[in-house]
Parts: sequence; C-alpha cells; structure tokens
Amino acid sequence: MTEKLKVATVSLAGCFGCHMSFLDIDERILDLTAVAEFDRSPFTDIKHCGPCDLGLIEGGLCNSENVHTLREFRRACKLLVAVGACAINGNIPALRNPIPLKECLEESYVHGMGIENPQIPNDPELPLLLNQVRPIHEVVKVDYFLPGCPPSADAIWKFLTDLIAGREPSLPYPLIRYD
Repeated sequence: MTEKLKVATVSLAGCFGCHMSFLDIDERILDLTAVAEFDRSPFTDIKHCGPCDLGLIEGGLCNSENVHTLREFRRACKLLVAVGACAINGNIPALRNPIPLKECLEESYVHGMGIENPQIPNDPELPLLLNQVRPIHEVVKVDYFLPGCPPSADAIWKFLTDLIAGREPSLPYPLIRYD
C-alpha cells in the first residue's frame, strides 16, 4: 500500500464503549498507524471529518445534531461501518422508544425526584430530541455492520485488518458470540 488509508470515527447517542474497545487494541494501534492515518478520532482533536476512506460510527440517533453529524460524516466517508448495537439497532438509548417523548421529558425534568425548579429545557442551543431513537441505517447507507455491545477489541482488529488487506470482513464465531 503506497498511500495510507484515511480513517475517521464519531460517536452519537451511546456510551462511547465502542471507542473504548477500539482503543483496547492496545499496541496494535501502532501497526494500524503504519497503514492508516487518523482524521476525526479519539487520537485527534479534529471536529469535522475531511474526506476519508473508512468511517467508524458508534451510537444511534436521538436528536437533530446526531442526524446532522451522521449525514456530514457519511458524505465524507467512502465506506461507513456501523459499530456496535446502538448504531445497528438503537440498543439501550432506544429503550425509551415505547414511551412518548413528552412523558420522558416530564418524568426527567418535572416529576423526577429532587427537582427544585421543574421545567423542561427549551433553549435554542440544545438539539431537538427525536421522538424515537433510531439506528443509523434508517438515515444513511451503511456499508458494514460490526455487532457487539461493544464489539471486542479483537473483533474490531480482525474487521479492520480484513478491510485494510482488501478482504471482505469475516468474523469467526468466538469473536461475535455474547454468552
């Protein structure tokens, strides 16, 4: 490979656990830097992604800012990988989906324990919440799905090394079982 692969990551509505698993590839990150250059990622302080070969995105969509970030990120990335259960199906953040948004907000900001000044935040600086948390494939085209909550460092490593080597990513059962 003569030119380094440009890789970027972003986190939406989730816990950042998938990024932590990515960082858990430990010293293998040095092998990765030999063939990849990082744009927006935990390793850089870049806020907006430039053109990239590969985008890894974790988290679902819970607000308008998530949707905007996702669309911007998709435009910048040749290949987009939904990393983890939140990006793939909404996971834990989507547990609020059966409850109307108004009820969620009232429970959190009006009727919750210890509330001293009950009011639902209403500030133009805050992104508008979506009525339901959505997986990213409902808004943009996703090229690959890397399952897990979070996927293990070994699963991420295997996935990335397959892609970098030009192979279709294939995870053996021990890397994707969750028991």
